[in-house]
Amino acid sequence: MDNKQIMLTDEGLQKLEDELEYLKTVKRKEVSDKIKEARGFGDLSENAEYDEAKNEQAQVEARVSQIEQMLKVAKVIDQSEIDLDKVSLGTSVKVYDMDFEEEIVYSIVGSTEADPDKFKISDESPVGKALLGGHVGDEIEVSTPAGTTFTLKILEINK
Repeated sequence: MDNKQIMLTDEGLQKLEDELEYLKTVKRKEVSDKIKEARGFGDLSENAEYDEAKNEQAQVEARVSQIEQMLKVAKVIDQSEIDLDKVSLGTSVKVYDMDFEEEIVYSIVGSTEADPDKFKISDESPVGKALLGGHVGDEIEVSTPAGTTFTLKILEINK
């Protein structure tokens, strides 16, 4: 992972810290117990349970390392510095999708927090990039990677 600064909301920071704590205190012990149990099955060269437990251990340690690195370069978005005159990282934006004739509320977050199913979109996504810097009343044309375009009208900007 490069040392590019990662932008997080307070919620995103808490989620990463909670995951790291869980991996270090609960998951490591579970995997360690699985390895101990698998060792008891005898010959390690043909022990599928042991191999699986060691692979899981490697995945847990890789994720711990990844989160620790992310936290080193993370910058938390200061809610008091958010300008509600324009769409920016950390804002919530109510838009009107002119093609589907429906209102949608997006939260603009850093890429590590993105969760499209919960309408948390990355500032690096096509919709996020298009909305950034927009003002209430602006009609924004969004180009998708598939080559289609659609129009969103910004109705509200909130924290």
